[in-house]
Amino acid sequence: MEPLIDIEIEEDGWLDALPDAVDVVETAVTAALKAVNFTDQADVVVLLCDDAEMKRLNAEYRNKDKATNVLSFPAPKSMQIKGVLDHLGDMALGLQTCVREAREQGKTLKNHVLHLSVHGTLHLLGYDHLHDAEAETMENLERSILKNLGVADPYADGHA
Repeated sequence: MEPLIDIEIEEDGWLDALPDAVDVVETAVTAALKAVNFTDQADVVVLLCDDAEMKRLNAEYRNKDKATNVLSFPAPKSMQIKGVLDHLGDMALGLQTCVREAREQGKTLKNHVLHLSVHGTLHLLGYDHLHDAEAETMENLERSILKNLGVADPYADGHA
């Protein structure tokens, strides 16, 4: 089943910087779910916002007073109704940080957003990178998914 992906564009600049932003995020989320054989009916909400909102979210939920590229908020198990609909959680992407990182890393914004959307979706599925072994597993999965989407290894030059 195809996931239900609700993309909220809070920052209009997203469509100026990446006119197909909605399709890019949907492609990445769907690819990540398929890669881990997630077959339940699921929904994901993605917020495309500016760095001010990312800073606010990062401060409120992670006690980090700075903007970041992607945040993932896995849904509590109580919101997951097996056999009916899994609300996997919410994700947010900050425009200015994504644009700056893509430029600094010599990547297209599209490929960077594909990577961050895959990364965020894997977090919603319970993957993490707090320990070396977890990071290796998650990064290898990201590499595989992105390769299938025609995107070069985002970690090849030491860029995370």
